[in-house]
Amino acid sequence: MKFTVNRLELLKKLRNVQLAISNKTTIPILTGLKLEVTKTNLKITGSNSDISIESKIFVEDEVANLAIEETGSIVLQPARFFADIINKLSDETFTFEVNTQLQASISSANSFFTINALDAASYPYLPEIDTSESFSLPVLLLKRVIEQTVIAVSKHESRPILTGVNFTIKDGQLKAVATDSHRLSQRIIPVDVPEDLSFQIVIPGNSLTELSKILTDDIEEVSVAIADNQILFMTEDTYFYSRLLEGNYPQTDQLIPGESSTQIEVNVQTLKGAVGRTSLLSHAGKNNVIKLSVEEGNLQLTSNSPEVGYVEEDVPFDALNGDDIEISFNPDYLRDALNTFDGGTVTLKLISTLRPFVIVPNDSEDDHKFVQLITPIRTSTANR
Repeated sequence: MKFTVNRLELLKKLRNVQLAISNKTTIPILTGLKLEVTKTNLKITGSNSDISIESKIFVEDEVANLAIEETGSIVLQPARFFADIINKLSDETFTFEVNTQLQASISSANSFFTINALDAASYPYLPEIDTSESFSLPVLLLKRVIEQTVIAVSKHESRPILTGVNFTIKDGQLKAVATDSHRLSQRIIPVDVPEDLSFQIVIPGNSLTELSKILTDDIEEVSVAIADNQILFMTEDTYFYSRLLEGNYPQTDQLIPGESSTQIEVNVQTLKGAVGRTSLLSHAGKNNVIKLSVEEGNLQLTSNSPEVGYVEEDVPFDALNGDDIEISFNPDYLRDALNTFDGGTVTLKLISTLRPFVIVPNDSEDDHKFVQLITPIRTSTANR
């Protein structure tokens, strides 16, 4: 195989594909990347068994300036080494060629590299997914949904199903939910899909995080196809495969309270700043806990660390209604939740000291369309 291509355009594809390559894989060849050259394109593939990414450069792409002299396929291992070489070449283009001894040569300006390669026949085949019934989602909205929900996936493998985001499409709506049993994120959006389309799947949180990195803002829509245990996201030049998690995701609708005894309207940035300052002490101590208190029309955050000291901060608010209350929680959960809002003001809805509370945007017509829920901590360490 032999081709010449623009160095920077290839690097863009390599960065995407490398998201799927891990040195910790139990299949050694997957630490490499697969290059496949046809008469019309150069395809680069990376995989770690959980996710696989294919990215193509087409001959008609004038910027890439791809010139193909000989077709073929090869695996370069490790993938990082090839990317490092291309990154440091001085010329705009380079030529790549593989000889009959499975040695790959890279030439550009005054540089010439020869690296060993592997037979592409040993590289695992990617899943076969029927794309005839695919549907499309707006990229910017999908990325926002991922950002707003993936924060709540579990980092522990004790309950694998909770390491993913539960996606449900029904009646023209997409509902995404994630929970690690201590907090919950839910976002519901309308989607333009066939009326009879209905499914429920759980996508690993790590897969969604990597997917967000390759869905750039200049891409308007991504096509989606689903198989029994795989999902495929397709753009014009990139295919992103992810395995789906097996098992039944817990019913979460009943976890979101329908009523509250105390409601606080507050500016997002104001509350974030107060949480950040108060958590300086909670992070320094053994117990990462802060307390929110509503008393006599005042809103206050406090943290007490016997090893470090004590902090209290009065928080300005736009409106406060309901009963006095004290509730302790992990400040990192509240910070992460506040980061998912676009700014403006939110409403905190609290029930009691030991019941979960929710944060919803003030501009939402339906409180359940976007909800961040946090479970309080049963402790007295946040008290002075």
